[in-house]
Amino acid sequence: MAVSAARLVLLASAAALASASQGDREPVYRDCVLLCEERNCSGGALKYFRSHQPIYMSLAGWTCRDDCKYNCMWVTVSLYLQEGHRVPQFHGKWPFFRFLFFQEPASAMASFLNGLASLVMLCRYRASVPTSCPMYHTCVAFAWVSLNAWFWSTVFHTRDTELTEAPQA
Repeated sequence: MAVSAARLVLLASAAALASASQGDREPVYRDCVLLCEERNCSGGALKYFRSHQPIYMSLAGWTCRDDCKYNCMWVTVSLYLQEGHRVPQFHGKWPFFRFLFFQEPASAMASFLNGLASLVMLCRYRASVPTSCPMYHTCVAFAWVSLNAWFWSTVFHTRDTELTEAPQA
């Protein structure tokens, strides 16, 4: 028991030391984000950004700062590849190309389709199995838990935010 507690404390302290991914710590990335924000995210430049941002991006909560971070991530990746290095992670994740407002389009689509399959099966189950069956309510409850999980998985893969990406303490 004491060994398990010691391992848990050691693991927690190691996690506290991990403050960022390699890409986040890269000075090129940090300088790029700062410069982009100075140029594009205040005054008239911010008004220009907002007026030219597609409505679906603003509805999904993409800000000027988010756009700077996304674009600077790809600048940094290009430099890494030009110098023969492996692609680094940013904010604990591998870089993905954004499609519309989806930051991880394939993962978001897979999560959505899994949720849709769960919903279809729930509807079929409820239509074909009588409520008097012994495990009926357990299966329905499990289906609702699955639907909830697939919904939040879709949200998680749609867009990185502080809520979806920050480690919970």
